[in-house]
Amino acid sequence: MTLNLLLWGVYAVFAALVFYFNWHQNIFVFDGAYGFIKAIVWASYLGFLVYSIHCSLKENIFKSVPKIAGFHWGRQIGLDLYLGLMLFLFIIYFHEGPYAVVLWLLPTLAFANLATLLYFAVHFESIVSRLAI
Repeated sequence: MTLNLLLWGVYAVFAALVFYFNWHQNIFVFDGAYGFIKAIVWASYLGFLVYSIHCSLKENIFKSVPKIAGFHWGRQIGLDLYLGLMLFLFIIYFHEGPYAVVLWLLPTLAFANLATLLYFAVHFESIVSRLAI
């Protein structure tokens, strides 16, 4: 349980730093053409964060992962997750460049979709503006 708390403490510091260095006036503004989608992204992030905390209170991830990795589907799901994370780091590369990838690499590998959802929510407008044609 102590290692879980330490990991959540590290995540809290990481998230606080993300907000500190990326704060902008529209971070929680949900109007405009894509406001509803932005609200869904933030709701997904918050829901996933709450569910992840709930899971960590019920079961220790460090004891669960070796059991899951013993199954073929467990390994496939792990590979799928980390391939997806690498693709997201590629998006960060195109969005902000190589230095941002270096900064986001460890948090993304450690916290997986808790990091990617936070990145997408915080940078929603600029990502959508680059993708919208």
